[in-house]
Amino acid sequence: MQIRLPRPRSLAGQLFAMQAVLIAVVVAGYALFTYLSDRGQAEDAAGRQATAVARSVADSPSVAAAIRTPDPTARLQPYALRVMRDTDVDFVTIMDPRGIRWTHPEPKEIGQHFRGHIDRALEGETFTETYTGTLGPSVRAVTPIRDGGRIVGLVSAGIRVEEITQRVQNQLTALLGVAAGALALGAVGTYVINARLRRHTHGMNAEELSRMHDYHQAALHAVREGLLMLDGQYRVALINDGGQELLGVSGEVVGRSVAELGLPPSLTGALLASEPRVDEVHLTADRVLVVNTSPVSGGERRGTVVTLRDVTELQALMGELDSERGFTQALRSQAHEAANRLHTVVSLIELGRAEEAVEFATAELELAQALTDQVVAAVSEPVLAALLLGKTAQANERGVELVVSEDSRLDDGVLPQSLSARDLVTILGNLIDNAVDAAQGGVGPRVTVTALTEGEAELVLRVSDTGPGVDPAHAEAVFQRGFSTKPSGPGGRGLGLALVRQAVTRHGGSLTVADADGGGARFEVRLPLRGTVARPAVPSSSGGDV
Repeated sequence: MQIRLPRPRSLAGQLFAMQAVLIAVVVAGYALFTYLSDRGQAEDAAGRQATAVARSVADSPSVAAAIRTPDPTARLQPYALRVMRDTDVDFVTIMDPRGIRWTHPEPKEIGQHFRGHIDRALEGETFTETYTGTLGPSVRAVTPIRDGGRIVGLVSAGIRVEEITQRVQNQLTALLGVAAGALALGAVGTYVINARLRRHTHGMNAEELSRMHDYHQAALHAVREGLLMLDGQYRVALINDGGQELLGVSGEVVGRSVAELGLPPSLTGALLASEPRVDEVHLTADRVLVVNTSPVSGGERRGTVVTLRDVTELQALMGELDSERGFTQALRSQAHEAANRLHTVVSLIELGRAEEAVEFATAELELAQALTDQVVAAVSEPVLAALLLGKTAQANERGVELVVSEDSRLDDGVLPQSLSARDLVTILGNLIDNAVDAAQGGVGPRVTVTALTEGEAELVLRVSDTGPGVDPAHAEAVFQRGFSTKPSGPGGRGLGLALVRQAVTRHGGSLTVADADGGGARFEVRLPLRGTVARPAVPSSSGGDV
């Protein structure tokens, strides 16, 4: 038999119990204080009432006149009973200076000695006391009766303590009713508030909430992806370490508006958008980010949840994959052409024309070697030389002639270590791809590449094409992510030149576009060779376009 331990009370339940006990203690304490206070006040009030009645009786001329008669009781007893009835006191006792009663609520007590103190009254003083007499404990007042300057009798008026207690109990009953109503109202209010709290805490107790908070904080700081939460006014409500790193922000970010973070305009616009964004690609100074936004709503806009993924390395792999795919296609085509040429050579040999076969094969080899020699002679930097050879083969397959200008000169070892080969491939590869796209389909399609250094301070990369050129009105827009003059492809358009500008800006260079001499567009990149600072590399992507 499995024993199930009771589950700890939820936080809402604990708060409800604590508040209910607190209200009960406060109400009970107030009731006790009020009871004691009211009892004391009731006894004081009873003493004042008894004093007023006793003095009124003592000052009555008829009382002094009755005392002078042979039988004072005959006239004073009816008068005392009437006063008791009219003033709501329990007894009015009139006595002689010795304390022998002339009146009493119980006739058999008339003539008996008064139970209580009369010494102070015989001295002319009116006083009150609590004393147990024939009617039980009572609060009584005793005052002298004067006839001229002589004390001829005493008057005592009193209210039984039992009667006082009954009055206090009646007040206490009403107070307890009010207190019970207050307790019930407080309990209902506490229940309503805690019911709402239970909904917000999902019935979890304090330990569970604390544990969830610890997991929440650990998860936020552990994930590499960026997480950003914005409130309804687009202020940062929460950001994890990954989000700060990917956005390139530091310091106190929580509470600041998104517009104050200094992010690129396109990324700021995506974060401020009211509609959700799905897998949007945005560029920062160093990274390529995929942004997803989802509004948090519950009848009204409460904020936005933003996730950020760094796809810089993924873009690099995609660029390399595109390049490899292009190389593969070029090799496949060249293999097909090589097979055709081999069949031609074989056929010439079979026809007995060996000399012509040798001449045909030698001419093809010389042409390929001449192209390689031309590129390597102009650009001996191995990565760029390999890129140019590969792009030349790709361009030839698309019917575009790619040539390296005669004034190109880039020796191996000239480039500093801070200017990585990957960034150069990103810059030159995207520019060549855009130029080939622009020139393809035209008359005499041609792309000219120039790579040289001016002194020891600056690297110049220039790519010209024979395409339609760039509209001057779009001279700046072509470098923005998402801009393209061609239909969107499966992978999207308008990222290549944005990556080029990102890499150029990171190395402190410049990127311009102008009209080429023979028509078309000419893109020129200038990168400083001194004072460059190595920063994280941006991916090479050969899928750029304009």
